[in-house]
Amino acid sequence: MYVMSNELTALAVIPGLLIIGYVYGKDKIEKEPIMLVIKLIIFGVLSCMVAAYAEQAASMLFPSYPEGSFGYALVNAFALAAFWEEIVKYLALRLGSWKQPSFNYRFDGVVYGVSAAVGFAIYENIYYVAAFGLRTAIARAFLAVPLHAFCGVFMGVFYAYSKKADILGRYAARRYFTILALVVPMLIHGIYDFIAMLRFEASTPVLLVFVVILYIVSIRTIKMLSKEDYKGSFYPHARVIEYEVDDIQD
Repeated sequence: MYVMSNELTALAVIPGLLIIGYVYGKDKIEKEPIMLVIKLIIFGVLSCMVAAYAEQAASMLFPSYPEGSFGYALVNAFALAAFWEEIVKYLALRLGSWKQPSFNYRFDGVVYGVSAAVGFAIYENIYYVAAFGLRTAIARAFLAVPLHAFCGVFMGVFYAYSKKADILGRYAARRYFTILALVVPMLIHGIYDFIAMLRFEASTPVLLVFVVILYIVSIRTIKMLSKEDYKGSFYPHARVIEYEVDDIQD
C-alpha cells in the first residue's frame, strides 16, 4: 500500500474531472446545474462502495478458476465486474436525476451518465493508485477511467431516450431503452475487463486497440449529440429528437 501524496491523489482524481469538464462543456443548449453534477458524482462514489460488496457476495456463487484463465476472465469480467458495476451506476444515475426539472434534453442524459460513472471511477481509482502507485495511476488515467466514462456516455444516451419515452407515455419503448442503458455498458465494460484479465501475449495490444476504438466512437458520439442537441428536447414545444421513440410500438 502506497502513502497517497498530493501528487498521487491528483493523478487519481484529475483525469475523471477533466472528462466531466469536457462533456459538460459540450452541453450547448442549457448547462446542467453544477450542484446536480456534483450530486451525481457523489452518488457514483457511493455506488462504487456498493458494487464492491455486491461483487464479493456474488463471487461465492461461481466456481473458482485459475487467475488469467478463460473461465476466470469470463466470470470476473462479465458476471461480476461489468454486471454489478453498471447496475449500481445506473441506480446512481436514476436516483440522482430522473425527476430533475433540468432533465429535458437528450444530451443531459450524457452529462448525467458520465458524471455518475466518473464518480465511480474516481473512487475506484484512488483505491488502485493507493495500492499500486504511480505507474498504475498513469495507466488508469488513459484506460480504466475513460472506460467508465465511455460506459457512462452510452448509458446516458439510452437513459435519455427512456426518459423521452416515459414523457410520451411509450412504456414499451421506455423499457427497451432502459435495457439498452444497462446492457450496452455491460458489454463494453465486460469486453474490456475480459481482455485485460486474460494472460496471453496478444492481450495487451488487443486491449489497446479496443480502447482506441472506444475513444473514437465515444468522442464522435459526444460531438454529434452535442451538435444536434437542439433536436433533442423532450417536450412538444421544441423540435423532437432525431431518433423517434414512436418507431417502437407498445
